[in-house]
Amino acid sequence: MRTTTLIPRRIATTGITVLGAAGIATAALTGTAHAQAPAKPAHQTAAKAAAKPAKADDKADKKAEKAEKKDAGKKAEDYPDNLDGWIREAMSIMKKHGIPGSYDGIKRNIIRESGGDPNAVNDWDINAQKGIPSKGLLQVIQPTFDQYHVKGTPDKLTDPVANIVAACNYAADRYGTMDNVDSAY
Repeated sequence: MRTTTLIPRRIATTGITVLGAAGIATAALTGTAHAQAPAKPAHQTAAKAAAKPAKADDKADKKAEKAEKKDAGKKAEDYPDNLDGWIREAMSIMKKHGIPGSYDGIKRNIIRESGGDPNAVNDWDINAQKGIPSKGLLQVIQPTFDQYHVKGTPDKLTDPVANIVAACNYAADRYGTMDNVDSAY
């Protein structure tokens, strides 16, 4: 007849050895709790535990880089060069940067501000009189664009996607979201 001996599990936490539930039951039945090998020193287990989050961070970084490369390759084919495509591409970038705004809220403001013309320029309001006309889909002035420009979009005020993202970033800061904007802002 074969006999199996259960060995209690030990978990080291900051230098204190604790028997696992199976180990306590075995020790209580056999009285062998003290016959086990000593636990690893706390500094060894802590170093091993610290290495795990670093590996997880590395995996997350690699996954993000892979997704960015994949997105970069898709840009031209996923988004048509029209108002719908510009809004959808802008929303994708906004999502990555935590900038709120709905498709309908963005489109409503674009239609009111520029009629969907990415090259629209306001040459009559107070900003234009001061020499800094509003431009683009959402009629943004250059200083506002410069302050709210989102890295990764073209650094050009009349670029449709950059204009939408910067304007939505500004609206989020000032009004909570572009969806809350119902007139000139």
